[in-house]
Amino acid sequence: MTSSGPLDAYRALRRDNKIQHDPIQELAVEKLQTLHRRLMSYNPQTSAHWTDIFRLGARKPRVEPPQGIYMYGDVGRGKSMLMDLFFESAPVERKRRVHFHAFMLEVHAFIHAWRQDKAKKGDDPLVPLAEKIANDAWLLCFDEFQVTDVADAMLLGRLFELLFEHGVVVIATSNRIPEDLYKDGLNRELFLPFIELIKEQLDILHLSGGTDYRLDRLSKSNVYFSPLSEEADKHMDDTFSLLTEGSSPKQKTLSHQGRKLEVHTYARGVARFSFEELCARPLGASDYLLLTDEFHSLLLDHVPALGPHNRNEAKRFVTLVDVLYEAGANLILSAEVEADKLYQQGDGHFEFARTVSRLMEMRSEEYLKGHIAKP
Repeated sequence: MTSSGPLDAYRALRRDNKIQHDPIQELAVEKLQTLHRRLMSYNPQTSAHWTDIFRLGARKPRVEPPQGIYMYGDVGRGKSMLMDLFFESAPVERKRRVHFHAFMLEVHAFIHAWRQDKAKKGDDPLVPLAEKIANDAWLLCFDEFQVTDVADAMLLGRLFELLFEHGVVVIATSNRIPEDLYKDGLNRELFLPFIELIKEQLDILHLSGGTDYRLDRLSKSNVYFSPLSEEADKHMDDTFSLLTEGSSPKQKTLSHQGRKLEVHTYARGVARFSFEELCARPLGASDYLLLTDEFHSLLLDHVPALGPHNRNEAKRFVTLVDVLYEAGANLILSAEVEADKLYQQGDGHFEFARTVSRLMEMRSEEYLKGHIAKP
């Protein structure tokens, strides 16, 4: 992408009819474009040197860093898409886009390692941590900013204060207004200064409106493709692109009680697997529950006809459907035959009737519109 900024990229998506007209989104991308322009002449190494102002009794930079942005709104409002447009074109070499939960795991891992290091200097691990983060990337883009853990809440204020002192610019997306972060949490009064810091350092932008464009479009399209064919594969590709708004797929490893589950294709809360990956391996309900904690939608490719000849695979498929259904997750799949013909005869056919019923319900517009993607 060129360095012209997120506004040109957004307008290109509009011209190609890849996104709908949305004045709230347009306002947000214009603010992101303004920040893009300000970043072109900002570098914390040269412009954000901090000096002591004894007369004022405070420390301030010679050049104020650009104000970051905190975008919040309902699921599916395009927050992550807008941040991606900004991030990809940001005129900054040292930048990072990261899921906030993953970032906090890294923070705690650093603190733990620091405390185990007998050669450490100083008593505050957040000082070297903030310095390391700022040296690695002074533009930080956090996706799905949320605080639910008391350990996170207790250290965020100090950490972000240090990051801002280093001249770090922060962009964040969240489903929550800042005032609702860590709502009803333990010792929340100690967290309130962090909320004030966020409101001071970031421009708070509400992407109002209740339309989840991805799920709205999904509810009006097919989510069960059969028979297996190149056309069915293309439909699955198109659906993944729709739900992830064209994001490049990534990989990750999920861990649960010493077990590992490899996710080879995922983006923006959507994971894609083959039937072999999820049902031909010794996986169970706990593994599938792990998926529902991470993803709101799952694409499953190449489900074969089932029966006594692949009894174990069929049982795992039944468990997978049950777990997804109970969690309210979306299931999109390609299969050899229609749902009512997946398990036509043999031992287990009668028990499979409930799975057929659930598969049919999960294809309905009522189900898809009633099960909003989780944060």
